[in-house]
Amino acid sequence: MARPKPLSGYPELLPADRIIEQRVIEVLGGVFERHGFGSIETRAVEPLAVLAGKGEVDKEVYVIRRLHAEQDAVDELGLHYDLTVPFARYVLENAGHLQFPFRRYQIQPVWRGERPQEGRYRQFTQADIDIVGADTLADHHDIEIVLAALDGFERLHTELGFPPVVMRVNNRKLSEGFYRGLGIEDTAGVLRIVDKIDKIGPDKVAEQLVSDLGLPTEAAAQCVALAGIRVGDESFVDQVRALGVTSDLLDEGLALLAELVRAANTLAPGRVVADLSIARGLDYYTGTVFETELSGLESLGSVGSGGRYDELANDGKRTYPGVGFSFGISRMVVPMINKGLYRASRSVPTCVLVAVDDEESRGRAIEVATQLRARGIACEVAPKADKFGKQIRYADRRGIPYVWFSSAGTGAGGEVKDITTGVQVFADPATWEPEPDAVRPQVMRNGD
Repeated sequence: MARPKPLSGYPELLPADRIIEQRVIEVLGGVFERHGFGSIETRAVEPLAVLAGKGEVDKEVYVIRRLHAEQDAVDELGLHYDLTVPFARYVLENAGHLQFPFRRYQIQPVWRGERPQEGRYRQFTQADIDIVGADTLADHHDIEIVLAALDGFERLHTELGFPPVVMRVNNRKLSEGFYRGLGIEDTAGVLRIVDKIDKIGPDKVAEQLVSDLGLPTEAAAQCVALAGIRVGDESFVDQVRALGVTSDLLDEGLALLAELVRAANTLAPGRVVADLSIARGLDYYTGTVFETELSGLESLGSVGSGGRYDELANDGKRTYPGVGFSFGISRMVVPMINKGLYRASRSVPTCVLVAVDDEESRGRAIEVATQLRARGIACEVAPKADKFGKQIRYADRRGIPYVWFSSAGTGAGGEVKDITTGVQVFADPATWEPEPDAVRPQVMRNGD
């Protein structure tokens, strides 16, 4: 069989790199649970009508068809392109079994048929958190989501050495209220164009507002001026007021955003910026919106985003509003690995290799391994009864820090060799403990 060609856009990690990804998932899952989010998993496929029903019109959906389906049979199923759409369907199906406000987290792969590039793939893993209410959802939940998201990024920073983040926040009510104060009716159209300001610049945005939407030049300039406000405290309120636009919806948005920035700066100083260019062009966002970048890796774009949506789902009798945040796990991890920024201390979880004297004594080695495993120490038994020097080199190649020798004559115990230091001591498998940093693979920043 010829060597297979890789498929572009479907990253597959080597074992050492997968350890990094697993640690990220583990850290985030722990944060989510400490904030009271319960884990769910949804199916990979949804009806195409569901996938097209949440305001997304630009995602390339993978359609599923059974190979042996009858020629005229149409399943009309597609792989989900995010975790929000299947979650909305999940809420509707299970509303009678859920306690609201319902807090969920979900870590799963998603699929999009877009052009592969750095940080953007056709199959990738996301981690989502959401708080959903029945009919109403208090505004303070927006703050809870932001604080949980910031906690997740801070844990990745302190535990794994990932770069710190800057979360840029805005409120759609603020933006829409400002536009309505200018007499603009097509506020969604303005939001979609303003959302491109980082890609095409303020001058091009102003031009498109005039040419595409027919806005007066002065109104377009005001929209661009609003989008240019970026501060790390509540002073954005005075800057918006100075533009001379008024509306009740604008006042509401200013108050909500000021409260969020104030709370975030109290618990995570310097991590949040009020950025009034953040629009999140998706139709279903109705309030707070946020995007997050890694400091020093801004080229990756947003690695986490989300916002408030007052109608996650509607069954005709009840409306389910929510607020959520999505972490782009693959978007962070894969480029950082490819850039050589991080590595795992070893490619296997094994902490101890139990050496084998000869095949007749393999049972004794297995017994030692069993005792160590029962105490939570990952180990494996040497695959061959080679000379001890070869078994040590085998462990060294795999990054295994300890080799255990359970030779006859050592009694219930044996001898354990620390490969990194060369120190070898007598030890009992019922009591011996490895160094704390050696118990499991460590995520390390290259150069440290």
